[in-house]
Amino acid sequence: MKIAIIGSGNIGGAIGRGLAQSSIFKASDIICTAQSEDTLNKMRDINPDFILTHNNIEAVSNADIIIIAVKPWRVATVINEIKPVLNYEKQIIVSVAAGITFEELNNFLIKDIDCDNAVAPAIFRIMPNTAIEVLSSMTFIAAYNASQEQTNSILNIFNELGNTLLIDERLMAAGTALASSGIAFALRYIRAAIEGGVELGFYPKQAQEIVVHTVKGAVDLLIENKSNPEAEIDKVTTPGGITIKGLNEMELSGFTSAVIRGLKASK
Repeated sequence: MKIAIIGSGNIGGAIGRGLAQSSIFKASDIICTAQSEDTLNKMRDINPDFILTHNNIEAVSNADIIIIAVKPWRVATVINEIKPVLNYEKQIIVSVAAGITFEELNNFLIKDIDCDNAVAPAIFRIMPNTAIEVLSSMTFIAAYNASQEQTNSILNIFNELGNTLLIDERLMAAGTALASSGIAFALRYIRAAIEGGVELGFYPKQAQEIVVHTVKGAVDLLIENKSNPEAEIDKVTTPGGITIKGLNEMELSGFTSAVIRGLKASK
């Protein structure tokens, strides 16, 4: 199976790096394109077996799956470029472009809307986060005009790169805020906690190690115990203790409401 990634920048490149570590693809099965030579050189430095090209038509010609990972405003241009060589009977189209709907993608992809026998393309919208390059993404997937076999294939691929959730397209924007933008929000908390650790007397590298492993421990507890965060919080908030004092001070500063407002603003 061959996969083409049109646009190997931040998210496209991260997908490529993740796929090369999966059991489904070798780097030599992954065709990466970019406008910039610097971008292709970065991919080459990561794995010299990637197939690299500036030619989008060449990239998609022999691919089974085509991932469109360009900026949203370039999607229509890229599709118009590659459309003449696409084969909807054999190829699956995957879009990572935020905000470009199935209706828009389908309109871009239809070769001859007046032809009753035209094969409708199987399209997927996916929204991973940048942790996909270390096989730890939370990836949302929505399907359009796809068979169950095609859907299972896409789910299997991205399940190897972290966790997936098959959703209705209407939830894609919310998923983007919660997981794609959400990784930045989690990192911002980590950065703030590191700065607090320095103020408490630790060296920056020490503070980072402490905070990163503390956050990892919190996540591992939730995954292992399948528990609600509040249940784990209760275990460390003794009456009159320092933890509840710290939590209450954060809430007085609007911690929870700030997170919720940030998520809603990102939708």
